[in-house]
Amino acid sequence: MELSKLYVSFFLVQILFSNPSIVQAVPKYSSNLFREYIGAEGKNVTFSDIPINSNVEFHFILSFAIDYTNSSTPIPTNGDFIVYWDTKNLSPCQVSDIKAKYPNVKVAMSLAGDLVGNDFKVYFNPTSIESWVGNAIYSVTKIVKDYNLDGIDIDYEHFKADPDTFAECIGRLLFYLKQNRIVSFTSIAPYEDDDVQPHYLALWRKYGHLIDFVNFQFYAYSNTTNVPQFLQYFETQSCNYKGGKVLVSLGTDDSGGLSPQNGFFNASSILKSEGKLEGIFIWSADDSKKANFYYEKQSQDLLAI
Repeated sequence: MELSKLYVSFFLVQILFSNPSIVQAVPKYSSNLFREYIGAEGKNVTFSDIPINSNVEFHFILSFAIDYTNSSTPIPTNGDFIVYWDTKNLSPCQVSDIKAKYPNVKVAMSLAGDLVGNDFKVYFNPTSIESWVGNAIYSVTKIVKDYNLDGIDIDYEHFKADPDTFAECIGRLLFYLKQNRIVSFTSIAPYEDDDVQPHYLALWRKYGHLIDFVNFQFYAYSNTTNVPQFLQYFETQSCNYKGGKVLVSLGTDDSGGLSPQNGFFNASSILKSEGKLEGIFIWSADDSKKANFYYEKQSQDLLAI
C-alpha cells in the first residue's frame, strides 16, 4: 500500500473516532432474511443457479477475500485483501446482473475464511492495529467498489493476535466502512470454540452496534445435535450476542450440526412461531449444487410464510 494512501486512511479514521456522535444507527431488516455463501470451492456455481424467492431478503456472500499472498506458500499481508472466490463465474458484471434482475438481492463478501489454498490456515496476524486497519480500509474499499457490493462479513477462524487487538482492528474497519457508506450492512461468522468465541465476543462488546447480523455457525456443533439441543444452543448464542440478529444455519457439506433429517426445519419453525427466527443462512452454494439447491428452496419457503 502506498504511504500516501495509508496516511489518508489514518487521517479519516482519526476524524471519525474523534466524533463518535456521527455513528449511524444499525439499519432495520425484516426477519425473512436468507443468506448464502458462494464461490469458495471452485465448483462453477453462478448466482443464477440458485433459486431466489421474491418474498425474502436474499444476500449472496462471496467467499472469500483473504489477506494472504496468492502463491504456492501463502504468507499473510497484514490487511491487504485480495479476491479468492471464483471470479470466472462470480464477476463484477454478474453481480450487477443478478442485482438488476432481482430487486430483493444484495451481494456481500466475506473476509478470511478457514483455509487459503487447500492446506494453509488463514490467521488473523496483524503487524500493528494502525497498519492493518489502514491496509484493510484501502483494499476492502477497492474490492467493494469494483464489485458493487452491499456488505461485508467477517469470518476469521484462526488467530495470532489477542481478542482486544482483533476487536480493535475489525471494529475500526467496520466503523470506517459504515460511516462512509461504503457498505450498508455488516456481519460476523463466529462459532463455539475456546479460541474463536473470545475474539468475536470482544468485538461484539465494543463494536456490536456496528454489526447487523451474526451468522453463527451452528453447523460447527456435533452432527448428533437434536432439536432440543439446537434450541438451547440458539438461546445461548442469543445471550452471548445479546441484542443482535442471530441467524440459524445449515451446512450442506456434511460438516455437522442439526441436519434437515434430524429436524433443522422443525427447529426453525419453532423459532419462527416464537418470533425468534431472524433468518437462515447456508454454507454453501458450492456444496448445495449436487442436490439442486433443495434446502435453499425449503429455507426460503419457510421464511416467506
